[in-house]
Amino acid sequence: MTRDSSPFGLLALLLLAGMTAAAQFAKVSVIFPQVRALYPEAGAGVGFLVSVISLTGVLAGLVAGMLVARAGFRRVVIQGLLLGAAMSAVQALVLPLPLMLLSRAVEGVSHIALVVAIPTLIAQLSAARHRPYTMTLWGSYFGVTFALVAWLGIPLAEARGPAPLFLVHAGCMTVLAAALAWRLPAGLVPRSTRPLPTPRKILGDHPRIYASPYIAAPALGWLFYTLTFVALLTVLPPMLPDATRATLTFWMPLAGIIVSLTLGAQLLRILPAVTIILIGLAGAMLSVLAMWRAPGVLLPPICLFGALGLVQGASFTAIPQLNPDPADQALANGALAQMGNLGNLLGTPVLIAMTSPLGFDGAILFALLAYAGCALVHLHAAARRRA
Repeated sequence: MTRDSSPFGLLALLLLAGMTAAAQFAKVSVIFPQVRALYPEAGAGVGFLVSVISLTGVLAGLVAGMLVARAGFRRVVIQGLLLGAAMSAVQALVLPLPLMLLSRAVEGVSHIALVVAIPTLIAQLSAARHRPYTMTLWGSYFGVTFALVAWLGIPLAEARGPAPLFLVHAGCMTVLAAALAWRLPAGLVPRSTRPLPTPRKILGDHPRIYASPYIAAPALGWLFYTLTFVALLTVLPPMLPDATRATLTFWMPLAGIIVSLTLGAQLLRILPAVTIILIGLAGAMLSVLAMWRAPGVLLPPICLFGALGLVQGASFTAIPQLNPDPADQALANGALAQMGNLGNLLGTPVLIAMTSPLGFDGAILFALLAYAGCALVHLHAAARRRA
């Protein structure tokens, strides 16, 4: 679709809807000490309250786009917001842990629907000259949401517990569903009529996709990145000094956005994306070692997430650089979504399991192993491409 102008009010509503999808992670992650206190006997399993929302994306990552396209983007966004609102309202009842985990798994359907449909609508609604800026704003929605929920949600949860934050989230999603039902035009993106692949074909495609050093490299590296991002934002702040905890919880996610949009954007003009990923991983590992040597200092955790901003932006850019064929790009994007959700699913429980016996040293070891694994994946894939 070619447009001469962009409906910025409608685009803002879609961006806010995307932020409520990111808040499905943030509303539990940034107040994790208060949530964990609700289930003192759960042990490391309570970490799945953060990550089980990714289960749908793990199971359906490669076909989520096709499912959304067949159902209709407008319908998916509105119904995804309403489903998310319903689950947040249910969670405000502070259910027993098994039921709370079930509600989070159902919430994952809402999450994958929104993060697949909304960027497509933003791209379709944006004029060509505005699209690079609107999509860059979309790329920042996760970090901005974490910072905003940390700023507003932590004081609310400390004063009144997690339930009011869940109710606020439910209210925001409901209001946005009503606003988009009114403002979002029907038929903006025609429904797909292409048949869905059979389960046998989906299973058969997975080995081929993940064996390719071109298609799979960004996704496999992304797995190690996502293992740490939400997990560290969840588990790390309670280990930091009280005097700097709130400041760090706000600035850590924003540091990645700032670096990605400034230094990362400039480096992508002169260096291959994989090289920038490796630079970011080196910076991340140095920052983790600095945190280990000086655990109470403010700067190293901010530098860590700043370095991860290079990994974030370059990982998305690596897909078209390594895969000129649009069909391969689609497969690579699906694999990236699948591995990202797998990383989010496993990261927080694994980190809690490592910090339970080892404390802060467990978090340091977890981060170093993840970033070394990410670097090894990209170096191995690059060697296979050269061969």
